[in-house]
Amino acid sequence: MPEKSEILSPLPALTFAEGARSMMELASLAFSYPLMTGVPRGDGHPVLVLPGFATNDRMTAVLRSFLTRLGHHVHPWDLGWNLDQHTTGENGEHIAQRIAEIRKQTGRKVSLVGWSLGGVIAREATRRDPEDVRQVVTLGSPFTGDPGATNLNMLYELLTGNRIADMRKHARYATGHHVLPVPSSAVYSRTDGITAWQNCISETDEKTENIEVVSSHFGFIANPAVFYIVADRLSQTEGEWKPFERKGPFAACYR
Repeated sequence: MPEKSEILSPLPALTFAEGARSMMELASLAFSYPLMTGVPRGDGHPVLVLPGFATNDRMTAVLRSFLTRLGHHVHPWDLGWNLDQHTTGENGEHIAQRIAEIRKQTGRKVSLVGWSLGGVIAREATRRDPEDVRQVVTLGSPFTGDPGATNLNMLYELLTGNRIADMRKHARYATGHHVLPVPSSAVYSRTDGITAWQNCISETDEKTENIEVVSSHFGFIANPAVFYIVADRLSQTEGEWKPFERKGPFAACYR
């Protein structure tokens, strides 16, 4: 894994292009509908989708609607705005309880799909209660490395009250790249305009993978190539996990 000193924030040009790129990716999702007819379908198991920093369930509505149409039993996280207060203290109990409740209601393990900070929380929740989790898919989630390698430092400190200097000492980033006790897929992009891609990759083993895709940061919840990855990962039979095969209608978008 890269040393923290080697990890830099994305180039400003990529950050400035985020808005335009994500709108183009959302438009491409609409135009790629015919290509989505062969997307792998689900088996009805529960899927919990966690939003990114300073967003709520509205931001993941398109992704959740897509997964619902594929036959998944999709759940919003129902915890309001994600301001990084859901992994410790009372709010940490809330996310753990949310996963446990879904497991109890459905009688099946829950797959977690987390965008950006939501993926960080998904991985931490899995380490805490792995028996309730089927697999984890993170989308541009900076779960390791240097928490300061992002272009949202000032906004993060303003909205959360946390200090980046203190976060660098957090065990979350020192051990975040260690493999999870359940299958996991970390989707990342070298053209991410918000967070350093090096922070979004994990160590790998027989049930852990990193998948590179061409996408903006906000495109992770609008990009058809990303949606295809998520659908493919969630379609696998429990206990028969296999690495993602870089093929299909969006193969050119994978690295």
